[in-house]
Amino acid sequence: MHTLIQQFVTQGLTLTDGAWGTEFQARGLEAGECPDVWNLTHPERVEQVARAYVEAGSQVILTNTFQANRLALAGHGHASQVDEINRRGVEISQRAAAGRAYVFASLGPSGKLLMMGEVSEEDLRAAYTEQTQALARAGADALIFETMSDLAEAKVGVQAARATGLPVIVSLAFDSGKNHDRTMMGVTPEEAAAELTAVGADVIGANCGQGIESYAPLTKRLHDATGLPLWIKPNAGLPELVDGRAQYKTTPEEFARHTAALVAAGASFLGGCCGTNPDFIRALHFALGRGSAADRT
Repeated sequence: MHTLIQQFVTQGLTLTDGAWGTEFQARGLEAGECPDVWNLTHPERVEQVARAYVEAGSQVILTNTFQANRLALAGHGHASQVDEINRRGVEISQRAAAGRAYVFASLGPSGKLLMMGEVSEEDLRAAYTEQTQALARAGADALIFETMSDLAEAKVGVQAARATGLPVIVSLAFDSGKNHDRTMMGVTPEEAAAELTAVGADVIGANCGQGIESYAPLTKRLHDATGLPLWIKPNAGLPELVDGRAQYKTTPEEFARHTAALVAAGASFLGGCCGTNPDFIRALHFALGRGSAADRT
């Protein structure tokens, strides 16, 4: 296990951040607009989101680089700006953290399917190598592949990321199958745990996909299948369309009521995904006994 991850595990549960996309939407991000480009065009709005999580109690915040690989950026006409977008993303989160939180760089799916031949493994590895190297040069503390559904793609990402020497985290979205306990590609928690452990991930986990009420059994299955620390970031329930916009009904207080169950199931890092915001992190902070009642306001 990487020494930084060992440090976190020794200190107990680590509180991470919440959603970024829905926070950007609240700040004017238009449908179809690439959030990562905001690192160049609206850095102050990106920093507002990152800083709000630090002030809410996050010990780890991410970067606005989820789609900042060459393959995904190409769809928005920004493939030539991979290095700049990733560098700026790390710099913005570092400013917001101001030494009070670690900065883990976010990486997401390429948007291309290996199994359908939309991208070759060689091109995918080159794209992830380019992005992970840019993030490492910028000074990220760790790398996290999140909301992954294709285990083959995630493994290519881990192989590329390990060359940086930084800790590598992989978090999958389990939202499919009869019991909603498989990824879109049909991968079970046990399969993911075994293969990601074997390929050299330092931390594995789950994010997005479903609400927090389903996450304790999922976390337990991952815990039973690996000795690695677990990264857990559920949604604030499932979205409902209201006047054409997705809304999440779970409140911060309802979300935080599941804290003890997730810790008991084996979570090492805990935060939120879609629909969560700094109030959710503040509620988790309080539920963990790390603040007073005044911290809830």
